[in-house]
Amino acid sequence: MAAISALRERRSAVLLRLAVQYRPIVQAGMDAAAWAVALLFATVVRYDFDLDEVDLRGWVVIGVLAAITQTLAGLGCGLYTGRFRFGSFEEVAGLIVATMLTTTVLFGLNLVAPGGQAVPKSAVVAGGVTATVLMGGVRYTWRLLWERRRRPTGDDCERILVFGAGDGGAQVISAMMADPQSPYLPVALLDDNPAKRNLRIKGVRVVGTRDQIGEAAFSHRARSLLIAIPTASAELVSELTDRALGADLTVKVLPPVRELFGGDVGVADIREVTEADLLGRHEIAIDLASIANYLTGRRVMVTGAGGSIGSELCRQVHRLGPSELIMVDRDESALHAVQLSIEGRALLDSPDLVLLDIRDRPRLNQVFAERRPEVVFHAAALKHQPLLEQYPGEAVKSNVWGTLAVLEAAAAAGVTRFVNISTDKAADPCSVLGYSKRIAERLTAYVASQTEGTYLSVRFGNVLGSRGSMLGTFHAQIDAGGPITVTHPEVSRYFMTIEEAVQLVIQAGAFGRDGEALVLDMGQPVMIADVARRLAELAERPVDIVYTGLRPGEKLHEVLLGEGEPDDRPVHPLVSHVRVPPLYPEDAYRLEPSEPAAVVIEQLRQLCTATVVTGLPPR
Repeated sequence: MAAISALRERRSAVLLRLAVQYRPIVQAGMDAAAWAVALLFATVVRYDFDLDEVDLRGWVVIGVLAAITQTLAGLGCGLYTGRFRFGSFEEVAGLIVATMLTTTVLFGLNLVAPGGQAVPKSAVVAGGVTATVLMGGVRYTWRLLWERRRRPTGDDCERILVFGAGDGGAQVISAMMADPQSPYLPVALLDDNPAKRNLRIKGVRVVGTRDQIGEAAFSHRARSLLIAIPTASAELVSELTDRALGADLTVKVLPPVRELFGGDVGVADIREVTEADLLGRHEIAIDLASIANYLTGRRVMVTGAGGSIGSELCRQVHRLGPSELIMVDRDESALHAVQLSIEGRALLDSPDLVLLDIRDRPRLNQVFAERRPEVVFHAAALKHQPLLEQYPGEAVKSNVWGTLAVLEAAAAAGVTRFVNISTDKAADPCSVLGYSKRIAERLTAYVASQTEGTYLSVRFGNVLGSRGSMLGTFHAQIDAGGPITVTHPEVSRYFMTIEEAVQLVIQAGAFGRDGEALVLDMGQPVMIADVARRLAELAERPVDIVYTGLRPGEKLHEVLLGEGEPDDRPVHPLVSHVRVPPLYPEDAYRLEPSEPAAVVIEQLRQLCTATVVTGLPPR
């Protein structure tokens, strides 16, 4: 019996392949046969199933005419020329047009047929309707059989639950079901919308809501859960991840909409859940029209161009068409990497790359005088807080004096717009990093009061994927077998992806006002212990979590706005505008970086809260 079944399977496969190979001929033949059957059926019905009343000769004649007319009409409508995808709505529309033309022609020929009508007039009209149903039914059956043969099979095919019966779920299920090489086989759908309770997509049925993940996994022998909602929030991804892990399922997701090329979802888009999914999937619609005027066709400089923020700034600014993009960094390898990411090559022979340390004031002034940038994004800085607590003098040299050197060189060169990249640690600072970045904000505000251009700062929190970030450390610890180290079980931080942060930095630079600090909305703060726990759960082997205690200068909870800074959002719903008290450069130059660390830290702390400069000379 097994051999006979296999033989039948092979025979049907051969017939199906031949039918596909010679599809136009097969389709035309099936449509002709459909017309013959439809006309005969309509005629028999017309005579109340009295076969003696049927003129078989007339039926043959009208059937031949129907076949010829349908073939010609079908060729004209593209049915037999491969114009349409088989069984598509477009083909059905073409089929209806061709059938209406054929019915009209047959009706006329039947009226003027010599020797009287070949078939009753009503049989022609009813036959047209019946033929349409038959031809559509044949196409539907053919496509159904073809799709079933293309479904993924095999023991190595991963059985997967799909959460989300919307457009994303429908597209990804269709893609999986149409690919015999797909590594996934969707076995059930889940959706919280009660209106979709009886929905089926390609034969895959909605079996419940998120509350039934465990039951569905058991009854359908699923091994994974796919979150097929490209706009899923961090809260939803986190909750579904917890439920899936409780049901011994691995979790997969579709990327956010902004990452989907062309908006279509395919099997290749399915990926493992990442920390970006767990921490936030904000959808930010950047207003390109509002920023094009100040970047397109302008000379734009990015300091710290090889860093995480600087390199993404370079990539996004490059897409906006500046007349010149000047990428400044002291790290030659970082410049190599950013050029490779933008141009696809990295010969390091482009004048766009400038190897320069912002501490080198004479060389910095020379570059500004020669290149005359019109817009500057200042991202160069030292950022690792524990190291800066040990070596605060280096923060003075780079984050304070280096920023001041860039500001003064920009003012001397006539830069029209200057954006200083700051951090949430500058709000109510208590660390060397926070002190130095707050002083940089105040120095930017001072230069803003003295120049014709617009000089401002942009402040945001932790950036996912940046070099040396907490999440990178967690992954390295997991790869090493653990433990994951967290400073405190209650510590929380704000997070944003690099792409989101840079988009808002660029857009904020378009409408920011002189001397302001623009504070980017980072959403809700995230408990670091929760992130560590989820990453540990997703690890292939057990990983412990160890709490080490807060480090010097580290806050338990970061804030985006300092004490007394109002949350005023006059232009963009995700950007707050904060006035920054200016600080005289002479005060910054009185810092003594060679003094012991404790002395330098105290100098920075006092300078942060120095008296607000009043009575500044007019521009």
